[in-house]
Amino acid sequence: MKFSVSSSELLKHVQVAAGALGSNPVLPILENFLFGVSGKHLSICATDLETTISTQLEVQADEDFSVAVPAKLLLDTLKALPPQPITLSVNEENFSIEITSSYGRYKVAGERGTHFPEVPQPENVDSVKINSKYLVEAIAKTAFATSNDELRPAMTGVYFQVDFHKLTCVATDAHRLVKFTTPHLVGEVATSFIVPKKALTLLKNTLPADATVEIAFNCANAFFTFDSIHLVCRLIDARYPDYNAVIPVDNPNRLIVQRADFQNSLKRIAIFANKTTNQVVLDIAHGNLTLSAQDLDFSNEATEQMPCTYEGIPLRIAFNAKFLVEMLGVLDTDEIKLELSTPSRAGVLTPVEEENTDREILMLVMPVMLNA
Repeated sequence: MKFSVSSSELLKHVQVAAGALGSNPVLPILENFLFGVSGKHLSICATDLETTISTQLEVQADEDFSVAVPAKLLLDTLKALPPQPITLSVNEENFSIEITSSYGRYKVAGERGTHFPEVPQPENVDSVKINSKYLVEAIAKTAFATSNDELRPAMTGVYFQVDFHKLTCVATDAHRLVKFTTPHLVGEVATSFIVPKKALTLLKNTLPADATVEIAFNCANAFFTFDSIHLVCRLIDARYPDYNAVIPVDNPNRLIVQRADFQNSLKRIAIFANKTTNQVVLDIAHGNLTLSAQDLDFSNEATEQMPCTYEGIPLRIAFNAKFLVEMLGVLDTDEIKLELSTPSRAGVLTPVEEENTDREILMLVMPVMLNA
């Protein structure tokens, strides 16, 4: 049992699959890739039991078979080889694998392919389609705001709300919330589900610049299919918080400021803030924004001023600078608008659009208690 393939082509595909490998696998077999040869096609699969990636490429094979190949050893070998044709031969008795290149032969111990966990299949699914660039944008603008708190599993993923031709993605960690909406969806279904952050990060890193992605889903899993790649992830089985209930509807004070200048100022001021709270105080008055921070434990403090456009009463409010910097980093407009009411209520951050766009993003950030 053997097949021949380009080493560079094989490396490209195993690197895609390697994203699903876990750092501490619960089963030894999960440290392997599953190679399955059928006709002239090789499928490569990796899983951590929560997320599974499989990819496919053409090879020259003599028969159909499957074998589990040690992932790290194969990756290191392929990275060390210059691009060239290689042949992988599998011993039918003990499933040892011999890799033959122009430099020599390398032998590794494989396992029977049937020992590999079964990949979930799309049964009783609904499906929608979306262009990859809009899906990448949705993931990039929301996944960073998910929580790492395993005690609140719903918040560790991104909430996908499918409404026929509209997709809304929401992420929150209880300190901030991001809601992104795009109408670039093709489907005839209305439902919602929560996708884990790891699966979305892998998806974002794997998606091509312009491709049609089919998203199929049932009550347990989501299936993302594009080009020759198939990603399956187990959905988070939890109830997502009612995010609309926490978005303020009446924030009369409106601050408009240059996004890049505001972000850079926050980065500088945060250096002098308390490392536990990252608290930066905004003193906002007509035409002027003052940013300040201090760390009383080390007698550090900093102050900066910048011009702004402000409508409302003078206001003094504090935020976690790290949160604001991250949120400003995913916006791509020159100006942003921050709507506020009182120092103890959430602020709403939105871009000031320079041109018409059909995608919408809204960010909410909770203030931190002002130092006495």
